[in-house]
Amino acid sequence: MKIIAFCGAGIGTSAILKVNAERALARLGIEADIEATDVAGLSVAAEDAQVILASPELVKFIGKTYADVVVIENYFDLDELTRKLEIALG
Repeated sequence: MKIIAFCGAGIGTSAILKVNAERALARLGIEADIEATDVAGLSVAAEDAQVILASPELVKFIGKTYADVVVIENYFDLDELTRKLEIALG
């Protein structure tokens, strides 16, 4: 399974989201490859992704995808990440 942590620049925010998504998945007992990316790299990274994690303001940059797009309001809220990933990965 592949999950994309998406942010505007692909440097700090996506790295934070990636680490916290890994923690949330550990809570759920789910293993996945999580890749941090930015707007420029998203289309390639998302080709085989099952889930894309993004903030509300970046959803408009995602475009057409077969992945579940999960909107994360607070990248530091492990409860939110855990809850939303559990729903997306069902």
